[in-house]
Amino acid sequence: MLALITGATGFLGSHVLRRWLAGSHAARVLYRSPSKLRLIDDLSFEAVAGDLDDAARLEAACAGCEVVFHIAAKADYWKDSDREALWRINVDGTRNVLAAAQKAGVARVVFTSSASAIGIRPSQELADEDTAFNLRPQQFYYAHTKRQAEAVVAEFVADGLDVVTLNPTVIIGPGDLNAISGSFVIETARWQWLVPSSSGGLAVIDVRDVARAHVAAVEKGHPGERYILNAANLNYSEFFRLIARACGVRPPLLNMPDWLLEPTARFIEGVRHFGISTPMDANQARLGSEHVYFDGGKAERELCAAQIDIETSLRETYEWYARNGYIRHSWLTRLIGWL
Repeated sequence: MLALITGATGFLGSHVLRRWLAGSHAARVLYRSPSKLRLIDDLSFEAVAGDLDDAARLEAACAGCEVVFHIAAKADYWKDSDREALWRINVDGTRNVLAAAQKAGVARVVFTSSASAIGIRPSQELADEDTAFNLRPQQFYYAHTKRQAEAVVAEFVADGLDVVTLNPTVIIGPGDLNAISGSFVIETARWQWLVPSSSGGLAVIDVRDVARAHVAAVEKGHPGERYILNAANLNYSEFFRLIARACGVRPPLLNMPDWLLEPTARFIEGVRHFGISTPMDANQARLGSEHVYFDGGKAERELCAAQIDIETSLRETYEWYARNGYIRHSWLTRLIGWL
């Protein structure tokens, strides 16, 4: 079975490609520049140069494919302020891929959305696939674009295209070249017990379990359905303790009280106004008291269950970053460890 995979040169896409090829399938990879292929240069696939805004190239890439995995997205989450690019890639790009798949007669599209496109429930309740999206665009613009991309999917499903939508929670694991979710690990290795945690929490899953669910969705997913992919719901104190253990450092000692989140957010807004980069934006700080928890039961029942525990995932993430030079021990890290 031949599949086109967009985003195969990235973190999740490279793992989906490996999982797909392991099932004795063939793959066609859409890429923007040859340098992007280094994460997958040990694999056998057909490489097609192109971008999400090139309709003709997308149609050619989809020709002859039975499956399309549309994984490519701009996923800088909190770091990126380029809203035009987020919309162009995440929303318009999705429309272009689905149009090309429909024209080529592709049997099934597996679309990678995000759990952030699902609403947050109060009081540590678990959100599920039917929870209404309830964040304002300015609170989390990335999530807004993924929600709008799902609206585009719904249009094509209504027009007869077979699309299964997957909504992974925070993805961790080896191979995160851009250090998106992996920044949790890198910053904890650097700042150790000085990393502050807040009262909220998050949902998390290993990238290899997400890849496994993508492949399972080809055969087991129901047309037009969405599936939350989640392995664990952890409060931030638990999460950072696990990361510290994986990094071999002392766990964080600083708990940021909820009343300090808003002043922190305003401080971040102030320094960013002067062009100073920060590892998170103001809205992420404001959401630090929320328990963004999800119910992954539907995917477990209908697709597959997660197999990699979070402690193992974090340890292997740290080891990958250490091997690839992302984590360096300086005089500062040694001093913090000694204090």
